[in-house]
Amino acid sequence: MMMICGNKFWGGLGFLILFLTISIISPVSLGSLKVGYYKYSCPSAEAIIRKQVDKALARNPGLGAGIIRMHFHDCFVRGCDASVLLDSTPGRRSEKEHPANNPSLRGFEVIDAAKAELESACPRKVSCADILAFAARDSAYKLGAGINYAVPSGRLDGRVSIEDEVTQNLPPPFFNAPQLVQNFARKGLSTDEMVTLSGAHSIGISHCSSFSNRIYNFNSTHPVDPSMDPNFARQLRRRCPSIINARNDPTVPLDFLSPNKLDNKYYSLLNIKRGLLTSDQTLATSPSTASMVKSNAKNGALWVNKFANAMIKMGSIDVLTGNNGEIRKNCRIVN
Repeated sequence: MMMICGNKFWGGLGFLILFLTISIISPVSLGSLKVGYYKYSCPSAEAIIRKQVDKALARNPGLGAGIIRMHFHDCFVRGCDASVLLDSTPGRRSEKEHPANNPSLRGFEVIDAAKAELESACPRKVSCADILAFAARDSAYKLGAGINYAVPSGRLDGRVSIEDEVTQNLPPPFFNAPQLVQNFARKGLSTDEMVTLSGAHSIGISHCSSFSNRIYNFNSTHPVDPSMDPNFARQLRRRCPSIINARNDPTVPLDFLSPNKLDNKYYSLLNIKRGLLTSDQTLATSPSTASMVKSNAKNGALWVNKFANAMIKMGSIDVLTGNNGEIRKNCRIVN
């Protein structure tokens, strides 16, 4: 899932795919957000953002996972208001300083580059929150198997970012399925949407500290978590030391099959006990989610469609509009 993962604390068949692709990119509207919001005020906005994303991912595909995760971490704390992009100020540490975000979130420089070009082309027209939503979509498109969708926009930027609020809102890697269901429900997302968005863990990396408890001294009876394939555990122990500290906390791919491709192989791995985090593997063992994992593993085209729709819905969480926010000139500081 697109949660805390990079540190301690996603003939007939051809017609079906074509139909799903069309349904994904059809114009939609979510509340005060709408597709084509910048059609007149900054018609080149989406093209500028996609150019910066494409350029960055051509150099380093791993940035795509960081940008998608950044969008998730932003939306789950104070809503999709770009609060995760704000730097700390004297006396107040921002969200990006939390161990869940630093150093696991990557791609801030991509957002900065897009914002700088937009400010030159259309001064004070495009919010940082919208830039992040577009960049997440563009990253999914670049790395995904046919993932594309129209992004409703019109979000404004928030003015507050507080480190401690991250823990209160983001699910940690040790959550079980019922806890994940409850966490996502608080944000207005269904169980199926939670399982669907978890597929973002088919890209990106995790620090060993996020799952070391599963491969070393799990409990008095089992040295390894019994929900993990023993061969996979041995493979991980070759990469991860038994004693981890800030100077010795290696990273491994969340998905060993296709680490730089956003696809449904993540669910296939869960079905053979090769989910990396507790919060991954629990989806295949919990009665409330196991059938969804099997369905997503079996039907990649269906998962693509559901993932696009879930990203759109997630991107509408507690958005700021009207007089409730601003359009930052610099995404790292308030105006």
